[in-house]
Amino acid sequence: MALKNEYLSNLLETVKKRNAAEPEFIQAVTEVLESLEPVVEKRPDLVEAGVFERLVEPERQLMFRVPWVDDQGKVQVNRGFRVQFSSAIGPYKGGIRLHPSVYLGIIKFLGFEQVLKNSLTTLPMGGGKGGSDFDPKGKSDGEIMRFCQSFMTELYRHIGADTDVPAGDIGTGAREVGYMYGQYKRLANEFTGILTGKGLTYGGSLVRTEATGYGLCYFTDVMLKANGKSFEGQTVVVSGSGNVSIYAVEKAVEMGAKVVAMSDSNGYIHDPNGIDLACVKQLKEVERRRIKDYVDTHPGATYKEGSTGIWTIPCDIALPCATQNEIDKASAEILVKNGCYCVSEGANMPSTPEAIEVYLANGVLYGPAKAANAGGVATSGLEMSQNSARLSWTFEEVDQKLKNIMHNIFKNCDETAKAYGMEGNYMAGANIAGFLKVAEAMKAQGCV
Repeated sequence: MALKNEYLSNLLETVKKRNAAEPEFIQAVTEVLESLEPVVEKRPDLVEAGVFERLVEPERQLMFRVPWVDDQGKVQVNRGFRVQFSSAIGPYKGGIRLHPSVYLGIIKFLGFEQVLKNSLTTLPMGGGKGGSDFDPKGKSDGEIMRFCQSFMTELYRHIGADTDVPAGDIGTGAREVGYMYGQYKRLANEFTGILTGKGLTYGGSLVRTEATGYGLCYFTDVMLKANGKSFEGQTVVVSGSGNVSIYAVEKAVEMGAKVVAMSDSNGYIHDPNGIDLACVKQLKEVERRRIKDYVDTHPGATYKEGSTGIWTIPCDIALPCATQNEIDKASAEILVKNGCYCVSEGANMPSTPEAIEVYLANGVLYGPAKAANAGGVATSGLEMSQNSARLSWTFEEVDQKLKNIMHNIFKNCDETAKAYGMEGNYMAGANIAGFLKVAEAMKAQGCV
């Protein structure tokens, strides 16, 4: 879909010139601006206030050196990033991604998405993101600890419980969060809710581990039911095998679905009898092995190299939970041809713009990432609340709050889409609803 509004077209050209080497960021901004065309027509006051121009420019971008010593005594150097995108409705909030693909453009796209995602949760959180091109795979615990300590030695001066609250992301799990939190506490000499995703013994929240995967299914379930469908008896494909994927599988099965495929960065497994999640948890969470080892103990299962091939497996519901742009136009067309009627995103921006066009053109129920995978940051917000009040809620309490938040996010997306004449387009509804809350705050606070 091409922008028709001249004002937004000119703004997008400016974004492209300023960020020419950052295709992921340009892609994310393009999608949102396309959705906001009807808002420009209805709200000229936001144009006059310069809200759109400020929305696409981060408040602050940090890039720093991260030196650490490996087990052979050799000095290694990585690059660290933190993009503090918007504090209009609360302190910056967003995860830390550790992956070789990380560079400034990836962090900016994630931070931009986070602004609208956090807005949709209705919790008082701004948007930010951080990370490094460090690869935790194959590293010892000692190497990971030394990297995390070095990373936090620089980052700690830029964050705080009321300034910027990082969390986990790809490559940053409980182990990494623990090392980072320990170093922050050591440097700042204070015990505070500065990171979320912490261990339960030092301020973490129950359900945080499960939150993104569970939240994805809560959102998808209410979206399905609003359209006369459900998870019950449906065949589901879930990409990835990390935290989000594992708990999306767990909740989808609990809701009556059969999940037949999962993947990692090397390839994918297909088990027509239904994925044995206990085995996957043992492989990925305990032994840290590759997904291909699953077939050694499951004779009916097959493994194939190349993770994107997972979308050739026939399914009713697809839950992409691996990484950005994992479903392209060709994969989307195969999904539709094979009878997939619902795609709901657990990863950040896992569908290309061309894939999304295929979904919308074929009436596929599409749950966009910034709405469907907001459960992780929503529960991070609940962890922040517990830290601030020095409380610890039960699993059931947090899970119910998470479910309510995800149901409200869908309701907001649905009602906003209808209000702007785009009924059933939950992507447009999510973008507009998330934007309006931030925009009103920006306008009220003046030119800052």
